[in-house]
Amino acid sequence: MLREISAGGVLVRPGPEGWEVAVIEPQSENSDDGKSDKKGHKKEVLALPKGLIDAGEKPAETAIREVREETGITGKILTKLSDIKYVYVRSWGDRQKVFKIVSFYLLLYEAGTIDEISPDMRIEVRRACWIALEGAERRLTYRGEREVIRLAQETLRKVEKEAGH
Repeated sequence: MLREISAGGVLVRPGPEGWEVAVIEPQSENSDDGKSDKKGHKKEVLALPKGLIDAGEKPAETAIREVREETGITGKILTKLSDIKYVYVRSWGDRQKVFKIVSFYLLLYEAGTIDEISPDMRIEVRRACWIALEGAERRLTYRGEREVIRLAQETLRKVEKEAGH
């Protein structure tokens, strides 16, 4: 079985009604596969930005790069959240099974405008947007990423408690 090692980020910023998180809607057959809910509406696919670790790159560097490339936002790493592991079948080419590990990091917003990404990145990302961190675990499509969001929420609550907020 093939293996892929990736890294990604949960990039947050304080918003008017609490923490917000940057998410992407992938530009793939999965986001336009005709799936719809019980009322016939197309299902929205929301995910966290992530990608393969380049040769010579550390996972944390990959997380920062992938978040910037896929959302238009730069952030600084606060902490590593978790590694998620799963198997998927490639939807292109050889349809091989792939064992994937993704290291996720919690990042704090530094600069940039959401969804200002290069035209090349539009092949991968339909759009990037901010959503409320509270409840984000119900909006993300992938189970492992929903668990990572819960860890981010817990981590931020601890940080705020320690800071006396």
